[in-house]
Amino acid sequence: MRIAIQGFEGCFHQIAAQNYFGKQTTIEACASFSELVRKVKNGEADVDAGIMAIENSIAGSILPNYSLLKNSGLHIIGELYLQINQNLMVMPGQTIDDIREVHSHPMALLQCMDFLAQYPHIKLVETEDTALSAKHVSQKKLKSTGAIAGQLAADIFGLEVIGRNIHTAKNNYTRFLAISRNGVKTPADANKSSVYFQTSNERGSLARVLTMIAEEGINLSKIQSFPIPAKEWHYYFHADMEFDSPEHFQQALNKIEPLTEQLTVLGIYKKGNTHT
Repeated sequence: MRIAIQGFEGCFHQIAAQNYFGKQTTIEACASFSELVRKVKNGEADVDAGIMAIENSIAGSILPNYSLLKNSGLHIIGELYLQINQNLMVMPGQTIDDIREVHSHPMALLQCMDFLAQYPHIKLVETEDTALSAKHVSQKKLKSTGAIAGQLAADIFGLEVIGRNIHTAKNNYTRFLAISRNGVKTPADANKSSVYFQTSNERGSLARVLTMIAEEGINLSKIQSFPIPAKEWHYYFHADMEFDSPEHFQQALNKIEPLTEQLTVLGIYKKGNTHT
């Protein structure tokens, strides 16, 4: 399969794509999330599906991506949780004492600040992407420069990891969604769904929906509000729901839908596994 990702070869999106779709997955690198969504929607470059980050356990939700999904008409077909392990990598044979600069994305540098603070002689250089930093070090054969990126980048670009898992917060996970233009048949063991809904702007309207979700034994694992551009101070909601079976969810949906003004199911899928 050819899978659209945001980022460059060797990035965490590619790791997520390989974990979800398989190691033989071919990637279509996209410069932005909007380009990713467009290519999946239109089937550009023979793209079959996409992998898109949606939230991080430390940084929180990637809010623009929720809006992209809502407006795209694409389907969520699955998810996975990827532990973000940052590594310091260099040209083979180098040691930490040889390094004068470390290049990476600003967020990756920030995540590894406790480790980097031990080496005040190293200059930190912010770049566009973690994997692109690794590629730069490899292509230029920079013997005084290291990069912070995932293990896949080291494997692809022939770099040696001299600092493994150097990020401060070890519980750093990113949730990725697998998205498709056509959707797939609901798996028999599906136990999670993502929906958008809108309620009237009356007192208690949202509370009635949430109460019904709870009464039906549905676990509301996430709810996120978004303003409706054409209606000042009116909102729609993204909700992730966990349930026992697709039949259980459908029964609950039948009771929830009359309490909403609009309800759209983005996908019914199996709750994702965690990968390291």
